[in-house]
Amino acid sequence: MNLDVLSKNENQEITNRVKKIISQISDLISEKHLEPGDKLPAERILAEKFGVSRRSVRVAILKLESYGILISMPQSGTFIANIGTIAMKGMIKDILNLGLPDFKSLVETRILLELKAVSLAAERRTEEDLKGIKAALDAHEAKLSSGEDAVQEDLLFHLAIAKASGNVTMNQIMFGITPQIIVDFKKYHKDYDNLDDLRIKEHVDIYQAIEDQDPVLAEKMMKKHFKLLYEYCGVS
Repeated sequence: MNLDVLSKNENQEITNRVKKIISQISDLISEKHLEPGDKLPAERILAEKFGVSRRSVRVAILKLESYGILISMPQSGTFIANIGTIAMKGMIKDILNLGLPDFKSLVETRILLELKAVSLAAERRTEEDLKGIKAALDAHEAKLSSGEDAVQEDLLFHLAIAKASGNVTMNQIMFGITPQIIVDFKKYHKDYDNLDDLRIKEHVDIYQAIEDQDPVLAEKMMKKHFKLLYEYCGVS
């Protein structure tokens, strides 16, 4: 799995491209007077009409799906959701006005999500989930102990916990926001490597609480993990 994180400029470029396609889809809906339940043209046709790749069109459609504006049905196509024209236009306008989230907002969102995720993981984890979390834990410790960068292993540990929560939506959101947060630690604080021993210990404590199926302790250990790390990186 490639877990490389795009630079802020690359993210902004992709975001701008997707926003432009979303705007074009909105204009197309208005021009053709499409209503809830109507079918959009195929991705290939939209890509040709907008002069972009099918992949870019797909990303834009997936974003509109995530907001409940479009609905894709296998073998049938993509349809406008039954949310009303006024509401749809207002939601698209809000999407187009969204900017890239800053570090602090990502951190705050991650804290809220992962405290709940680790609690659910402790309640719902399977033996297979434990194996995945333990594998990420061991890989993270091995990399740090050898003096190597362990950003990806750190990421995989937290994503394994989100997966063990059994909440697909929570897992998807975590997958979307966690990579940039972890990389930003390196950018915003050059002495982050001094926390290696602390990171290993706290990961072990979190894993142990999940293994023991103690949701209260798991959340407590995760909260402690966040408190020390985020204070060290200057995020209150």
